[in-house]
Amino acid sequence: MTAHFRTIGIIGKYVAPGVRRTLRQLLDFLRQRGCEVIGDHYTADSYPDLSVARLDWDTFGAHADLAMVVGGDGTMLYAARHLANHHTPLLGINLGRLGFLTDVSPDSMEATLKRILDGEYERDERLTLELQLVEDDRIVQRDFALNDVVVHKWDIARMIELETHANGRHVDTLRSDGLIIATPTGSTGYALSGGGPLMPPNMDAWVLAPICPHTLSNRPIVIRGDSRMEIRIHGRTEARHVRISCDGNDSLPIRENTLIRIVQGAHPVQLIHPRGHDHFCLLRAKLGWGG
Repeated sequence: MTAHFRTIGIIGKYVAPGVRRTLRQLLDFLRQRGCEVIGDHYTADSYPDLSVARLDWDTFGAHADLAMVVGGDGTMLYAARHLANHHTPLLGINLGRLGFLTDVSPDSMEATLKRILDGEYERDERLTLELQLVEDDRIVQRDFALNDVVVHKWDIARMIELETHANGRHVDTLRSDGLIIATPTGSTGYALSGGGPLMPPNMDAWVLAPICPHTLSNRPIVIRGDSRMEIRIHGRTEARHVRISCDGNDSLPIRENTLIRIVQGAHPVQLIHPRGHDHFCLLRAKLGWGG
């Protein structure tokens, strides 16, 4: 067993078909390998029969050399949100639909994990975003995103108007259903559905993808990864009709004078892949290219 991964944290999608069986198989394998196994408190509560140590996120992040996530991309995003600041590497075991982030199949799980624990793996660092809500020149709220920050309309059938700036320069006054600010990791998600480009995961850039823009020439654009994006509601749009979501989590309300600022996150997410991982092979398989 590689000395890097002595304590393994497990995170399972909660009460979903097939997860308990895969978690049990995973636990038996890890314990046979002599690994110490710990669990986050939600996983331990959801699957008490697994008998794993129940830890809060700070303790989990401080002790786990590697977190193995059983579920889909949503479960990986959830784990990244809690563990990025601890620099805990994540490995995904796919029980979801597409699985751009979870690239270990349950069918070959034990053989793949054996190679990884023997040191045959690749480490992948992913850019993240930090959302800052600013009022009276003071940051009143922060949030984190691995995939995307979405500024979107709320509780109305008409469009909203947003004034956007990148690095102090006016980009556009956008009338649309909203705006997606996505990392390369998030370029295969909501931004792709909005017509955005696919970006290599190690690219130092973001994509800005409007949602159903009123002006058809409003197209997705790519900006540098160290940019500073600032957005204000504009025109007759009322703040109560605008919300912000990070990685599809709870929609955050804003006030009339709120400045929405997005910068590169201070903590990138570390992913572990089997040796030979090929992003373009993944795209071909998941998106059905050449089928």
